[in-house]
Amino acid sequence: MMLAASRQALPPVRLLCLAIAATGAAPLANAAFIEDSSASLTATNIYFNRDFREDPGQNKREEWGQGFRLDLQSGFTEGTVGFGVDAMGLLGLKLDSGRGRTGTDLLPVHDDDRSADEFSRLGLTGKVKVSATELRYGSHVPELPVVKASDSRLLPQVFEGGLLTSSELEGLTFTGGRLDKVIDRASTNSEEMVLNAKNRRFASGVEADHLDLAGVDYKFAPGFTGRYYFADLDDIYRQHFFGLLSSHKIGAGTLSSDVRYIVSRDSGAANAGKVDNQAFNAMVSYGLGSHKFGLGFQDMSGDTGFAYIDGSDPFLVNFVQINDFANADERSWQARYDYNFASIGVPGLTFMTRYIRGDDARVAGSDERGGEWERDIELKYVVQAGPLKDLYVRVRNASFRSDFARDADENRVIVGYTLPIW
Repeated sequence: MMLAASRQALPPVRLLCLAIAATGAAPLANAAFIEDSSASLTATNIYFNRDFREDPGQNKREEWGQGFRLDLQSGFTEGTVGFGVDAMGLLGLKLDSGRGRTGTDLLPVHDDDRSADEFSRLGLTGKVKVSATELRYGSHVPELPVVKASDSRLLPQVFEGGLLTSSELEGLTFTGGRLDKVIDRASTNSEEMVLNAKNRRFASGVEADHLDLAGVDYKFAPGFTGRYYFADLDDIYRQHFFGLLSSHKIGAGTLSSDVRYIVSRDSGAANAGKVDNQAFNAMVSYGLGSHKFGLGFQDMSGDTGFAYIDGSDPFLVNFVQINDFANADERSWQARYDYNFASIGVPGLTFMTRYIRGDDARVAGSDERGGEWERDIELKYVVQAGPLKDLYVRVRNASFRSDFARDADENRVIVGYTLPIW
């Protein structure tokens, strides 16, 4: 579980930690617990500037911060049933901010519109393993089609609850569990999960008691992986995800595809109002040497836009730096190009640009239809050797224009490094 400094660990985690500690009476049982442990420290420095093009109200968000993430992971005690425990320490520091420039989600914002000087969290996760099946209870940063934690700021979004993964059958992985709390990127508070209401797609502030999920990933043939996931955000929506991943050598290059179809319907009390959406989206890419070309398509049908947990990343191919192109009836296309400078003698330097255009989006609260577009550019360099090996510098620029949402220009500079401790 993710805890603020003043909080106490919840009973399930304490019990699991006591069970692990009890193995101290048998030193041999602890061998793998210690030998398979690891620790790393990740430092992330982010400058974030979003300009709303003289829009009424706050027209600019600009902050600079430093984040630290300490990951401690144990091995498992020996025996048929193995026990372990992981810890995640998170710290965010303000380097620059000010009234009228907050809201970047790098830092928490106080009631007086000033950002916090620092914020921290501690996450504990107990784990139990039998054969190729592992149960984890505590803090999670999931990357699943039905819940993907956002990690694009100083600290990641963290979910609390239990998740089970099993790979007992060759080529098949099962994932299931229940998540009941969330700590957002710029927060220390464990809160209820809330339905995202971007562009007034749904009622604001609708909370869920928990999220139940289950799914499988199955490699059914060389180069092909099928995916199915089900999620139920309590009393708000049920969601079915169908996916197909493929990658094959075609000529001198590699052709890859990622096809997704997601059906969302309201459930239970449906206190968010109606949820009725079918989202088809796909990305096809061809890599040839240092070049990679991609084309994407995303189509929203049904009576509403796409439904997902607020603060998380929707699992859509056209969810990009600023926008998600997920309004009711919206269709959007993406053209993307990547280049690796290693072929001209600069290993570690890469370039990406993409353009996304959406149209026929239904504007909430009116009979109007609207269009929008976004252009992203990214340059990234990863140090290849020496004492700073794997340190990276990432520069991102985006422009977004819409008929019904706020226009924005955005720049981010990110410097990151992970130091293995043992």
